[in-house]
Amino acid sequence: MALKINTEPEIEPISLFEVKDHLRLDHDEHTEDDLIKTTLIPAARKYCELRQNRTYITQTWELWLDAFPDKGYIEIPKPPLQSVDSIKYYDTSDSEATFSSSYYTVDDKDQYNPKVFLNYGQSWPSTALRPYNGVCVTFVAGYGDDGYDVPQNVRSAMLLFIGHLYENREAVVTTGLNAVEIPKGVDALLSLEGVF
Repeated sequence: MALKINTEPEIEPISLFEVKDHLRLDHDEHTEDDLIKTTLIPAARKYCELRQNRTYITQTWELWLDAFPDKGYIEIPKPPLQSVDSIKYYDTSDSEATFSSSYYTVDDKDQYNPKVFLNYGQSWPSTALRPYNGVCVTFVAGYGDDGYDVPQNVRSAMLLFIGHLYENREAVVTTGLNAVEIPKGVDALLSLEGVF
């Protein structure tokens, strides 16, 4: 299994203003604002998304499988799932075919583990597939196109993480004999929104 992002999010779940308010920064230094906006906010989002194996803002992904599963469904990672755009497969001569959406149903009710189920009486194609990346599921995931669609606990975790990154700009910072670690509140808040 391999994942490839096709469309990055157009916005971040939290704004520069929210971060500066959280950090109690009232300056207008462009270099600091640029650091926060282009580095710290995306880093916090990606860290939190990775910890939860979720997608926050609408993104388009490709899930590549070597073969169709033996079971009657395909698990879709990076929830919450918005839609499945297509399921394509490639034969041994690399010819592409599309698996008709009339043969499957998308189950997005379980926000932690969405699946694509075969409809009754249907089966996966029996075509001999190329030996790797023979199946591609293109899907759209995320809470929506607005940062406020993202759960508040996730947004708070991101703010805590950004505060940590802002104050500790080295890989490891020690104060006395103790190394400064990522605040435990980040994972605690993320765990309120789903199992890691």
